[in-house]
Amino acid sequence: MATDSPVPPRRLLLLTGLLGAGKTTALRELEDLGWEAIDNFPIRLLDRLVDGDGSGEALAIGFDSRTRGFLPAEVIARAAALGQRGDTQLASLFLDCRSSELVRRYNETRRRHHLAQDLPVTAAIAAERELLAPLRDWADMLIDTTDLNSNDLQFRIRELFSASAPHEMAVTLTSFGFARGMPPIADLVFDMRFLDNPHWEADLRERTGLDEAVGAYIARDPGFAPNLTRIVELLADLLPRYAARGKSHVSIAVGCTGGKHRSVYTAERIAAGLRADGFSPTVLHRNLAGRGAALLEGPDRA
Repeated sequence: MATDSPVPPRRLLLLTGLLGAGKTTALRELEDLGWEAIDNFPIRLLDRLVDGDGSGEALAIGFDSRTRGFLPAEVIARAAALGQRGDTQLASLFLDCRSSELVRRYNETRRRHHLAQDLPVTAAIAAERELLAPLRDWADMLIDTTDLNSNDLQFRIRELFSASAPHEMAVTLTSFGFARGMPPIADLVFDMRFLDNPHWEADLRERTGLDEAVGAYIARDPGFAPNLTRIVELLADLLPRYAARGKSHVSIAVGCTGGKHRSVYTAERIAAGLRADGFSPTVLHRNLAGRGAALLEGPDRA
């Protein structure tokens, strides 16, 4: 007899902190990691939001002293009740920052602190810090952004939450011909024009890098195997580093003169090496279908 599968709990993150400490940046990064992010959501509607459809999803809710109905004691009480529910996995994050740095940021952006009224910004920050003290003590996680720029904060958010991100970084390998111009967007470019060119072999000229005979010809070049190994090893090291920095897509371009022989074969071999290392690249051959590709291989384009 069939049984219903258990419904996974909704992941709920409550994110707050001092104004200017980086809440907007943190929410945007969470959104890039696949979370649904809502800022300044009324606290009194929190239960209704969680009761809505969306089990198993990740929801990040940002709030601060500007949020309607903001009372730290009420936030903590509502969060405690949500934490007792079996359908919700609750966590909380507080963003802190040294007051002198917040003053610098306010001066730099020329924004006014909403608690300032006729008071200097230093007094407004002090009042806000006192107001938020219970939430700071209550939070599960704390990030001090005093010495962090936007990129640093994004990296810290990824360190904390990327393990549960639903999307993997996409990797694309594109072969191309320099004679038709480089791809408009490429993070890394490898030039294969140092290899022997099959274009100058009459029986290979009309074939492509996908043909076995062309591949065998290119692979015989003494410079091919050692440099292929170096490229794959380099990419195997770089790709996880790009992913850790939050990059959602890496485009790798592999070029030769006409984009028909050397770049095609090399891109396929790089992809095979990356797959062996656990990556899942997509391979595209930009110039392979071009009727005039062979015409671009002239005596001065070896």
